[in-house]
Amino acid sequence: MLEVMGYTAGALTTLAFVPQVVQIYRTKSVKDVSLAMFLLFTLGVALWLGYGIMTHSFPVVAANAITLMLSFVILYFKWKYNRVNS
Repeated sequence: MLEVMGYTAGALTTLAFVPQVVQIYRTKSVKDVSLAMFLLFTLGVALWLGYGIMTHSFPVVAANAITLMLSFVILYFKWKYNRVNS
């Protein structure tokens, strides 16, 4: 039951970023995305990923690996679309 809870929590928190990625991709606008917040968030997710690896917690590793990739996509869009719209 605990594993199911971990996978469910990880899936929900990870999936929460998909609409933001899609929205940014569709609108090509990142003006309301805080760079400082996303940099801090991405660092936190990377640390959670490291924690999951060191504790051999697959739900933590899986969720944070995917979330880290989504965070990098948002940071890339922030860099790309800020340059285009500047």
